[in-house]
Order: sequence, then C-alpha cells, then structure tokens
Amino acid sequence: MTTPAINWFKFASPQSFYFLAGRLWPWFAALAVLLLTAGLWVAFFVAPVDAQQGQGYRIIFVHVPASQMSMLIYVVMAGWAGLGLALNTRVSGMMASALAPTGALFAFLSLVTGALWGKPMWGTWWVWDARLTSELILLFLYLGFLALQSSIDEPRRADKACAVLALVGVVNVPIIYFSVKWWNTLHQGASVSLTSAPSMASTMLTGMLLMVLAFWMYSIAVALARVRVIILARERHADWVQHAME
Repeated sequence: MTTPAINWFKFASPQSFYFLAGRLWPWFAALAVLLLTAGLWVAFFVAPVDAQQGQGYRIIFVHVPASQMSMLIYVVMAGWAGLGLALNTRVSGMMASALAPTGALFAFLSLVTGALWGKPMWGTWWVWDARLTSELILLFLYLGFLALQSSIDEPRRADKACAVLALVGVVNVPIIYFSVKWWNTLHQGASVSLTSAPSMASTMLTGMLLMVLAFWMYSIAVALARVRVIILARERHADWVQHAME
C-alpha cells in the first residue's frame, strides 16, 4: 500500500498557504505556552543559584534564547526573501514580511536583557563590544527592512527591495556568532556547544533548552498568524478572500 504524495508546490499559492497556516498556528501557539511555562518554572524555581553570578545569572534564560532567535529569524527571513527573488513566489515575500517584526522584537529583547545582565556583571549598561555592536546593527537591519516595506506602496516592488536588503544584511549574522572568537571582547563565549560538553548544570541546561524551544514555537505561531493577515490584505479583491471572511 503506497502513501499518496503531497504536492507541496500548491502551498506556494497564497490561498493554500492561508488555510495551511490557519490549521498550524494554534498548535504552535499551544506548544509555546506549555514550553514557556515549563521553561520559566525550571529557570526561576528549579535551577540552582550560580556560584559566581548569584541570582542575576537567571536573565540568561531569556537573553540567550532571544539572541539566538534574533539571528535565526533573520537567516530564515533572508531565505524566504531570496526564494521570492529566485522563483517570484508571492508567499515568500509575505513570509519575510511576517517574520521581520518578531525578529526585531527578539533583537531588542536581546539588547535589553544583555544590558540588565551587563550592569551588575560588568559595571556598565553598554560597551561598544563586537558582539553587542553587531547585535545592534542586526536590530537596525530589521527596522530598516520594516521601514522600507512600509515606504513602498506596491507590495511586489517592496518585497523585491526588502529581499535585497535582507540578503545583503545576512552577512552580519556570522559576524555576531563568531565575534567572541574573532575579537577580544567582554562578552563571554557560548556555554552550550555542539562540539563540547555544556559548561552549566543539567537543570540549567534543561531550562535553557525549554526556553529555546518555547521561543521557536512562539516565533512560528506568530509568523503564521501574521502572514494570514498579510495575505488577506494583499488578496482582498480575490473571490476566495470574500468567502473566507464570511
């Protein structure tokens, strides 16, 4: 008995993608709530106090996942934008637009939580450290993407212009990631690596992984919900939109 093949190309149509996103986003939202609840519980009530940083270290359970998501979302956004340029698919530009506000939120959250951690640890809210500066540039890239998108009235032209900006700006992501290795910075290196054992207690690592997964689920849910709004706005004159709104 053979399983029927799924025609994934049909989801390049805004209509098909709209209904697919509608079925998926509530599940990701529910997972985000569950994982966030579990992650915050482990982070603030189960994980032990750090021997050197005391209670102040707990902000890393928000800071690290937010920083990771700010970089990952930009790469995914650039991927969708590049796909739109290469294949001229409308959904690609819409997904890039849907991802940008969430990426900007995480970049901002990364900088704010980093400042809150840096004040007691470094004695200052901000230094022109290589990682901090490149993360600030990432926030400006997100804001520039959003500003460019809103400044061009024709959505297809806006998508193409923003795609170029996203693809040019993606070079900043590896700079953020490798900045602590390439330059002498105040920012500490990664506590979790794929090539070495984690340098934190198992309960701390569990809380961190739960928060990372929660931020992943949140990002997917919000992007899918937002792209549905974008599709409705751009396809509002189509007959299927009138039926969907009834």
